[in-house]
Amino acid sequence: MNMHKQCERSELAERARLLPRPLVFTNGVFDLLHRGHVDCLDQARRLGSSLVVGVNSDASARALNKGPGRPLNAADDRAAVLAALECVSLVVVFDEPTPAVLLNQLRPEVYVKGGDYCLDTLAEADLLDQWGGRVAILGYRQGCSTTHLIQRARRSAAEPEEITP
Repeated sequence: MNMHKQCERSELAERARLLPRPLVFTNGVFDLLHRGHVDCLDQARRLGSSLVVGVNSDASARALNKGPGRPLNAADDRAAVLAALECVSLVVVFDEPTPAVLLNQLRPEVYVKGGDYCLDTLAEADLLDQWGGRVAILGYRQGCSTTHLIQRARRSAAEPEEITP
């Protein structure tokens, strides 16, 4: 396993300083990693030389109201799965409701969000302007979300013969 890619908050500045630039940062809950996540992370990495991923802690994920019982996987498990991806350089778990503290600490050249976000409503966009960074909103793979997967699993449990991918 790629434990060396997982990073404690206290080590983040030093570990990130050693990564090649330009640095790309993204964040999310990443509960039940799926193709939409992987495609987005792969595209994000291609926007720079290194990709740092911030993972919402269990408490901050619950605060996002993703649904009852979420996240399904603990933050350390979600971070370990992300660290196993070749495109990911470093993974850090964070407790705050937004990644603003991490962005200020890392000062990435590019901040990436998926296509379910809008630049006009992304508060972090102004933050990136402070050091000349930019926000990249990537495409959204329709029907490819953790919420959608959970709904399909529930329907499948109720009617196992009738569910198609």
